[in-house]
Amino acid sequence: MPHIHTPGPVPTVNPVLRALQCVTCGEVYPVADLPEGCPACAGQGRPSSLEAVYEGVNEGVDEAGDNAPALDFAPKSQGYRWGHWMPYLDGVTLGEGATPCLSVPALATLTGVAAVWIKNEGANPTGSHKDRMSAQAVSRALASGARDVVLASSGNAAVSVAAYCAAAGLACEVATYRDLPAVFDVALRHYGARRVICETGHARWDHVRRRVREEGAFALTNYSLPAVGSPVFGVEGYRAAALEWVHQGCLPDHVMVPTARGDLLWGLYSALRDLVRMGHLARVPKLWAVEPFPRLASVLGGASQQADFAGATQQFSTAGSTVTAQQVHAATRSGGGAIVVGDDAARAGTGHLAAAGFWVELCAGAGLAAAQMLRADGRIDPSETVLLMLTARGDRDPAQITN
Repeated sequence: MPHIHTPGPVPTVNPVLRALQCVTCGEVYPVADLPEGCPACAGQGRPSSLEAVYEGVNEGVDEAGDNAPALDFAPKSQGYRWGHWMPYLDGVTLGEGATPCLSVPALATLTGVAAVWIKNEGANPTGSHKDRMSAQAVSRALASGARDVVLASSGNAAVSVAAYCAAAGLACEVATYRDLPAVFDVALRHYGARRVICETGHARWDHVRRRVREEGAFALTNYSLPAVGSPVFGVEGYRAAALEWVHQGCLPDHVMVPTARGDLLWGLYSALRDLVRMGHLARVPKLWAVEPFPRLASVLGGASQQADFAGATQQFSTAGSTVTAQQVHAATRSGGGAIVVGDDAARAGTGHLAAAGFWVELCAGAGLAAAQMLRADGRIDPSETVLLMLTARGDRDPAQITN
């Protein structure tokens, strides 16, 4: 039986959401849907993502933290507990957020550091960190009066957005590769999403671009070349993960973040930066983008950010050939960087995590391997602490199921 789409109630916008701002040039824009990022930077041939500006959070805040409002930890639905730190105060939710943040002494001993913490994003409703993006992004679609949502994904984002669109009563269309893993295909059909098969990554983006520009569909992911991050309202949803681990008592020196185009990386950075600005946190930890072959690492070494970086990997969640401004800024401004972890090392990492009780997707295992590499070359000191972002469960990762 086909799904009947009846859009849900309009979410409540954060009253202190004042503007959007380019993460590169600083140009400020009124709050609006700008899925292609900063128009000024795009006009210069170097596209850049946008971020939200919140009065009293990251606008006009005294650097010493004087009169900084307290973090809002009042009990609310988990995904909307952060008050004026997020675009929407309520909206579409499946109970995302409040994922476990645990110290794992065995992994600390293995890595040779003072402590290893894990932030287990596989505990989200559809099994990945993407649910944080979906809650805010689909809420934005509802608030904008959208009737259908379109995205390009052949993995966790596809399943997550389809689930949240089903909950919101919005039609969902997903541009995927032909060889989409069967478990994702089944999930899309159950959630009532329409699948459009494309032969290449660029063909997926071409399809989304046409649907947005010619037919007015609401974009949930990037479709531009050169690439930017996902639309700003979704990326802002990742801020909650960092707010949570601070609330949970984890104050790491280094954070390992599996990275493709840097949505999660930037969301974490922006929240941590704002916590420091407001006096809630002493410093931003070093954020390390963990990638399966050199992309960001090449850019940080002098290559053009707009180049195409081809490579093969079984780490499907962090595959792709593009680099975005937001990931460059998050890595460099935090004092971190990029770490290249191949599939064999990533597989060893997933094995160690499984031995500690955590079965994760292959690219999440790469985070542990990255921490070991950084410790081995001296960029992590034995007295320091590490947090691993475990982005998704391992039971849907084709590399984990078939090996």
